[in-house]
Amino acid sequence: MNGLISDFPVDGVVTVNRVILKSEYTVDELQERVALLCENVKTYHSDTGFIGGFVALNSGDISNEGSTIGQAVESPLKDKESLIITFWRSFADHERSHRSDTFQPLFQNVLELCENGNEEVAYEMLWSGKAYNAEEAKAAREAKISYAA
Repeated sequence: MNGLISDFPVDGVVTVNRVILKSEYTVDELQERVALLCENVKTYHSDTGFIGGFVALNSGDISNEGSTIGQAVESPLKDKESLIITFWRSFADHERSHRSDTFQPLFQNVLELCENGNEEVAYEMLWSGKAYNAEEAKAAREAKISYAA
């Protein structure tokens, strides 16, 4: 680990929810409901295993440099697909948070928006890192030139 997620333990758990927004709902409605849910998790679970998280919205852009499935122009899930990613000390801590009386009503409100239901997958972190600063990047490039085979 290289400080991307501060205080994330080496045996921590990352959970990913993939939300596909029903056509009758807006991104603003999703943001509002997810914000209430996230605030609840921070308030009631920061001292019981929650470390952090983020929510990302599909921008529609598809990398032609990083994709091997052809030269797509735009994702059909633009402004419809969102990922809710959270970081936990353990999977057991995560599961306890979902059983909380304060969490469940807010979670159900988010699920109402979901075209795809919900499946939350837990992952073990294999690597995380933040970018080098300019000085570190220069030193890394010089080391590659000097020592790379």
